[in-house]
Amino acid sequence: MAFGTTPDWFHISDDEEVVWESRPHPIAMGASVPVGIGVVLVGLVLAGWAGAEGVGVLTLFGTVLVLAGAAVVVARYLVWTNTRYVITSSELYKKRGVISRDVTQFRLDRVQNTSLRQSMLGRLLGFGDLTVYTAGSGDPELTFERVPRPEAASQVLSDRLEANATDDPVR
Repeated sequence: MAFGTTPDWFHISDDEEVVWESRPHPIAMGASVPVGIGVVLVGLVLAGWAGAEGVGVLTLFGTVLVLAGAAVVVARYLVWTNTRYVITSSELYKKRGVISRDVTQFRLDRVQNTSLRQSMLGRLLGFGDLTVYTAGSGDPELTFERVPRPEAASQVLSDRLEANATDDPVR
């Protein structure tokens, strides 16, 4: 399967194609999003209730709550939307960062082993962690955290690893 556009933070060669791309499951935004929304709602109620009698300390406090809650929600959303995972026909990429960018990249021929981990909540909601180990290291080199439909991502990665192994005349 080919994807329409190549992300601006990496460049692929002419013989390479994007075979899978995702961002973390929305659960990765964490509890701060519903808490932030709750703070916004409390702030709106407080500002509206106190504002009926004119602008006072409670109206200003309600406005501050709205702004603070909204800032938390927007910040978490930006972190979530700016985290991307990509598998191409020959490489793995993980990009994080809103203001600055951190991109981790590995060639598939360096991948030694992969593992898939799902908690009970992850199985219920459809997310998990896909971890990649590279040759020469016992420690995980790259983890796609809270991947939606992790079985599908793991299968795509396994298929690419198998295809690359059979295309390599040395192996």
